[in-house]
Amino acid sequence: MSGSTKAPTLRLDRLLANLGYGSRREVGLLARAGLIVIDGAPIADADRRVAVTADLSARMTVDGEPLDPPPGLALMLHKPLGVTCSHKEAGPLIYGLLPERWRRRDPALSTIGRLDKETSGLILLTDDGALLHRVISPRSKVAKRYQVSLDRPLKGDEVAIFSSGTLVLDGEDKPLLPVEMQVHDGTRAAVTLHEGRYHQVRRMFAAVGNHVVALHRDRIGGLELPETLDPSGHRILQPQEVARLFEGHDADTPAVKSA
Repeated sequence: MSGSTKAPTLRLDRLLANLGYGSRREVGLLARAGLIVIDGAPIADADRRVAVTADLSARMTVDGEPLDPPPGLALMLHKPLGVTCSHKEAGPLIYGLLPERWRRRDPALSTIGRLDKETSGLILLTDDGALLHRVISPRSKVAKRYQVSLDRPLKGDEVAIFSSGTLVLDGEDKPLLPVEMQVHDGTRAAVTLHEGRYHQVRRMFAAVGNHVVALHRDRIGGLELPETLDPSGHRILQPQEVARLFEGHDADTPAVKSA
């Protein structure tokens, strides 16, 4: 008995409608116009069932362009300042930085966690609910690194305080997990978190008498934000990049790096 898994199939009009190319009627018009091509051959019948394989985007074009990735899409985005991840904050939404068609996908793309309006850097989006929950699950302990610029010079005891596992934030009663901190200079440092409390980095520095003036996330797990990806830019993640998110996320408490 074979252990292979047969690829699911969908009607062509439903597949493309779910990917945001238009209504099923509009997809039918594209097909009848000869604008949907699989393996070099136009498909005029939008009722045809298509195997949704991993290589479908390489085999299929719509109006001369490669098919958008089917569900299971994961991407990184370089979030600029002033853009929000939630309707709860005023300002343009992060989804407005994506191709318009991608905003009509079903299942919809969602951010994996959030960055507040005044924080820039790496954010992930996916339509894969299992991946989203695995990354944000406290059990995964996926590390997140932030570059921090401060209003006042560091006092020198911050590394010890943050790594102690005893710091309690204002309004809470549970201590933070140990935080790694690397000092760049008197007012700049990198901190790596292994949990995600509300505005955690800003509140940590407030607790030691300082104020964060700029905050930028540049790493999640083993995946770094490339210097070549400009603010507002995005790109699709390959499977090996998704796997990097979980590099070194053992259940053991991570060692604290020296400054």
